[in-house]
Amino acid sequence: MRPTLLDTGVIVALLDRSEMRHSRCVKVIKGLERPLVTCEAVIAESCYLLRGMPGAAEAVLENVERGVLQIPFQLSRSAAPVRAILGKYRDRPADFADACLIYLADELNTGDILTLDPDFEFFRWRRNRPFHLLVPLD
Repeated sequence: MRPTLLDTGVIVALLDRSEMRHSRCVKVIKGLERPLVTCEAVIAESCYLLRGMPGAAEAVLENVERGVLQIPFQLSRSAAPVRAILGKYRDRPADFADACLIYLADELNTGDILTLDPDFEFFRWRRNRPFHLLVPLD
């Protein structure tokens, strides 16, 4: 079963009911029956952005611990291709987490992504394949 990539914004929206896209993200997640994969950079960003919400960072980590969020990424084995991706998008606001997700798309052969980041309409995996954004952007 092909996994779905998971970005920071969706994690934050799922846990923060005041986020305007909360219900949209909940609806999409409920309809998925595929593994959710991400990277430590996304987990770190999510915990940081949710730091003012009691229990939210713990909830993110609990989902990692329970295997709801899978992290098949190890930077020590992937640093060179991630660095190349950052170089490719140096003129675009691609951050480290974005580059890791693009790398994971290549490695896991999937462009299906849960993201609220419109840059993923521009980013490509496997050099020229567009991402399939599962959460409709505004």
